[in-house]
Amino acid sequence: MGCFLVRQIGKKIIKGMIVETEAYIGEDDLACHASRGRTPRTEIMYGEAGRAYVYMVYGMHHCLNVVTEKKNFPAAALIRGIAVEGGNMILDGPGKLCRFLKIDRKFNGWDLTEGKKLWIEKGIKIKKPRIKKSKRVGIDYAGKCKHYLWRFCLG
Repeated sequence: MGCFLVRQIGKKIIKGMIVETEAYIGEDDLACHASRGRTPRTEIMYGEAGRAYVYMVYGMHHCLNVVTEKKNFPAAALIRGIAVEGGNMILDGPGKLCRFLKIDRKFNGWDLTEGKKLWIEKGIKIKKPRIKKSKRVGIDYAGKCKHYLWRFCLG
């Protein structure tokens, strides 16, 4: 939260502050793709922090996640929303965000720390009272894990 997601498309730079995320942590989190173990799809989640994990849901929407933990421990933060700099546009929803920023599976495994095409920059420090916690979206299948308050947004 508060960091900037930056996308370069040709000569155009689009920058937005991350305002909504969801956490997916480890094989014990039944909502995490890694809950079924290491697969070709989830291999990126077991890699280095700072890599993009991009996948498609419902056969039509891409989702951008950032791998967050040490190597061999699968965890990622789904970027659910950004406030685009230089305007009043809020991209609310991972599919909408990826469509607008032209992010697809070609970015799966992308190093988000290099500052090329798609990257994350340090942002502003957000005070804890401004961050609202709630249940994650669309994970009714995840048993007890569907109740975790691992969705975060600016309030």
